[in-house]
Amino acid sequence: MNPDVVNDYDLLKRICNSSEPEYLSRLWKLVYNSNQQNLYSKPMPWIGIYVALASLFCILAMVADLFHGLKNRKLWFPCKYFTVNAASLTVIAVAMKLPMDLSNLMPGVVDQVAKVGSTSFICTMLANLLPSLATMDSKELVSNIIALAVLVITLAVNVCIQIYTGIIFYSSDDAQYHDPKYFYTEIQFFEKVIVVAIFVVPMLMLLIIYACSSLAILKSKEILESKYQAAHQKALKDHELKQPGRLLSVEMLKQHVSNYWIMAGTGSPQFMSACSATTSATGFIGVILGTIAPLARCFAALSFKLSLKWIWKHVKVSKVESFWTQKLYDWKKSSIPFPSSSRRCKIVIQVLKILSLSICIGFQKTVVVACKMIAVIPILIAVIPIFFVICFLYFLRCLKWLKAMFSASSIVLGQNSAQQGKNKDLRGYVLQLEDDIEFADRTLKGMLKSVNRLIQKAEKQQPNNLMKLLAESRGFEGVEKFESHRVPPLVSEEYINCWSLPLVTLTSIIMSLPNIQKNKVDCLVSGVSEGLVYVKLVEETLNATDDHVRIQKAAKTLWVEVEVYHKWLGNKLPISKPRMNTPEHILQWLRNTAKNMVIKVESMDIRGQNDNSKYSSICANSMYRITETILLSYHENIDEISQEELFALLSSMIADILAACLTNLPQVITMKCHTSAIEKREASVRAAAQLLGETTQIINSLQDRELPSLNPKDLAFIDKWHSYIKHPFP
Repeated sequence: MNPDVVNDYDLLKRICNSSEPEYLSRLWKLVYNSNQQNLYSKPMPWIGIYVALASLFCILAMVADLFHGLKNRKLWFPCKYFTVNAASLTVIAVAMKLPMDLSNLMPGVVDQVAKVGSTSFICTMLANLLPSLATMDSKELVSNIIALAVLVITLAVNVCIQIYTGIIFYSSDDAQYHDPKYFYTEIQFFEKVIVVAIFVVPMLMLLIIYACSSLAILKSKEILESKYQAAHQKALKDHELKQPGRLLSVEMLKQHVSNYWIMAGTGSPQFMSACSATTSATGFIGVILGTIAPLARCFAALSFKLSLKWIWKHVKVSKVESFWTQKLYDWKKSSIPFPSSSRRCKIVIQVLKILSLSICIGFQKTVVVACKMIAVIPILIAVIPIFFVICFLYFLRCLKWLKAMFSASSIVLGQNSAQQGKNKDLRGYVLQLEDDIEFADRTLKGMLKSVNRLIQKAEKQQPNNLMKLLAESRGFEGVEKFESHRVPPLVSEEYINCWSLPLVTLTSIIMSLPNIQKNKVDCLVSGVSEGLVYVKLVEETLNATDDHVRIQKAAKTLWVEVEVYHKWLGNKLPISKPRMNTPEHILQWLRNTAKNMVIKVESMDIRGQNDNSKYSSICANSMYRITETILLSYHENIDEISQEELFALLSSMIADILAACLTNLPQVITMKCHTSAIEKREASVRAAAQLLGETTQIINSLQDRELPSLNPKDLAFIDKWHSYIKHPFP
């Protein structure tokens, strides 16, 4: 019983029986306090809207993960938008404001359901967030688990306090009674225990599962990493079958991407976490609390190994896989620094460490066994529906088999045998924590279908303008012609060449020609723009040194100015100056303008140079060397060359440089398949598959060309190409 309510009730009785001034004063004070309380409660609707918006944000993030999983055929629903981090924990804390409130009354069924229902909502969020733990490194995992534990424990304590005080069960309808004992609904101790068990215990159970899963995740990543490295070495050996001096074929690249797709998919930490017993247990707990979202995750995890053998494995509670407790055993065997040199003190600390970790190991095994038992319950409930589904699937399979027999049976059987052989080869790239569990054929086929579907979808996005430009290339001679060593650089520090800067400079020269048809120039600019997308990928992947990056940044900045504003270092393109109608005059004007810019920058004091001046110097030096090379190469008949002929000459150079650069695309694709960070492998392989689909026609068009006899690593550098084509060596 709230003592304030009893005092106010006694006060009202005394006021009714007396007219003393002091009681009238106290009555005025009581009315004043009531008015003030109503005034303080006015912002409550806005606070409710704030809480509702935070809850809506969490729901939308979970729905986005749901659609992302369906879109990518990942029915275990990976966490992409709703993950455990500082932002999500802050939003969850805002959404949990109602059950966190210890003093405000919630007079009404709707208000009480909103407060109590928040505990079910946080259980739903915890069930959805569990796989995201696998995307974190050890430091992030520890910090986020601690932050989540503080939030959940605080929420659980606050709810327990409200259950104990009875404020969570307050009803304004009870105020109609004159007896003060009805002002607060009294509940018995046993009823309080039941309410705590329903609304508090599941949250704490999920928190315990989170802690146990974190220990397993740390060890599981080590196991998956070791198996990935072994499969990676196997893939590299298979990759060495390429013909020397030739590009890898599209079929070989598809096989290579498929291998790494299987490795990244089955070795994904989130996939491993979603298929664990703890995730199934969290899903079932969420279902029991009346939530629907975790149900899909629960059954998705169960569908990975849906068989009687799997059910029996979970029923055998005596078996707990080593990765669940291995990290604790490692800590138990490891040594710790002792603060004291006393031998007795060391013995005590060592014994306490072993004892505490032994207790933790036992607790970990208990939690895992409990989660496995909980995970079996949905299967036992759904035995009959699953039985009918299996029968229906077998019926469909029989129909397909009969149809195959009456049609081209021999061809189908040959294709099936080839597919089975392919699947058998791909099984060597499947990564599993437990080798004694057979990986489902259906899951493997689903992964292959997803990567093939991604490649086929990307094949519809071919760069058509780039293909038209590459059709003008018949070899790689333009790589040698665009620049001559007879033209010394104007800058004191000789810049390294990259692929993109000569392309941008040559395109700028073409755009400076005033008599060329606009549609021809626009088509070439579009082709170069599409080509630079892949050129930048080659440079970022294979030319990542500081010197190359500096030149690449200058080319990127210049291209924005050329493509968008039709300017070269502030000069309008095409050049519309008197006596600028011949290619010779245009080239000379560009050369002289570039030379003056370089000299101006070089004459500056070092302290006066900034990023813009260095960028101008790099671009102007490239323009000077290329225009001077063209003038020297055609000095005898430069005055006889028309703008159309110069356009064709420069277009051929651009096409040759693009073709030479894009011969590195197979190497870029193979390198993108592999990355050292386990959390980024899926995204990296997806990018490789997307790139392969988009560049299929490019690779096929360059397939028959003989590459220079260079080290494969040297093919990524334009200077190596330039030197080899000028002076080929056996």
